[in-house]
Amino acid sequence: MDTSSTSLPPRSMPRFSAECPSRPILDQIADKWSMMVLAVLEQPTRFNEIKRQLEGVTQRVLTQTLRRLERNGMIQRRVLETSPLGVEYSLTHLGESFREPFTRLYDWTVEHSDEVLTAQHEYDVRSLGQ
Repeated sequence: MDTSSTSLPPRSMPRFSAECPSRPILDQIADKWSMMVLAVLEQPTRFNEIKRQLEGVTQRVLTQTLRRLERNGMIQRRVLETSPLGVEYSLTHLGESFREPFTRLYDWTVEHSDEVLTAQHEYDVRSLGQ
């Protein structure tokens, strides 16, 4: 099999076009709060339970994150006919399909966190010396 030809653009052209549809999607689902929300949603979960599991998130940021994930088709919002009314969030089929790559990314961060912290420390020491 000939692997010399690739679908990458010539080096003189941008590899990641400003119009590439992946850019806003990555921006919207790969931020820290979105990733954490997707991790929390192992089962249908109410808003306040999500908030309790995400230390440091504000109600405003969590609301924005949930709306963005819903807009992108990753989660669904369901109003519960309770008194008072409740809201529950769960992963959609699309959101479930993201679980495997997300889990690999999460596992990588855990496995390599010491190396990243060491590299950051070494960089900071070098930067102070300049």
